[in-house]
Amino acid sequence: MKNMGERVIIKTEEDKEYTILSFTLSENIEPSVLREITPPKINSRKGLIISGRGPIWLYGFLIHYYHSTPFIAVYDPRLGAVVIETHVPSIKVGDVLDIYIDGEG
Repeated sequence: MKNMGERVIIKTEEDKEYTILSFTLSENIEPSVLREITPPKINSRKGLIISGRGPIWLYGFLIHYYHSTPFIAVYDPRLGAVVIETHVPSIKVGDVLDIYIDGEG
């Protein structure tokens, strides 16, 4: 059996106002993999953008894990980063951050 590090590869990249968390899957995963995932520490004073091709329940897990960040957006290569959760008055749910993540889309 492969360990989580071989099945779900997570990398982070820091920007001035947010962290980009990108994940890739080396194979199809089952929900039980969530028990093995320890997401990386990030700067909790910055927003978070999550990017990757994977199941909705993996996104839900990551969103819940990082819920205390100022905002969370999910990357859509057609639009940019769509804000889905915020604790910042200047950033609203539904805002789209104009970014491009290389290799996505």
